[in-house]
Amino acid sequence: MSYAALQQYRSTSNYGGTVEASPHKLVEMLYTGAIDRLATARGAVLRGEVAVKLRTLGSALAIVEHLRLSLDHEAGGAIARNLDALYDYLGRRLLQANVRDDVEAIDEALALLRQIKSAWDGIAPTRQ
Repeated sequence: MSYAALQQYRSTSNYGGTVEASPHKLVEMLYTGAIDRLATARGAVLRGEVAVKLRTLGSALAIVEHLRLSLDHEAGGAIARNLDALYDYLGRRLLQANVRDDVEAIDEALALLRQIKSAWDGIAPTRQ
């Protein structure tokens, strides 16, 4: 987890506990933050709230980009390469959603992020 990703999350979230959180929990929080922002952006697009759409899509895009930049390609191998490609795709879809007010692109991004988060939650480290 990069320092920049943590700072992005802190600057765009009202959640507490980031200081004490494990790296796994921090990534989980980033996924949750991106999903929350996309859900808000979706509603903003439907209601024509341009400022809210811009802010929340921009924030979600920043979180996705920080997740992408935090990948350890050396240790992660094929999984890191696949996630990199997926995050790149998500970024392009979010840009499209922003430019075209494309609710379908937001829905696709939400579905993908929820799947990734579900998989991430499934590999949570056990407490000792």
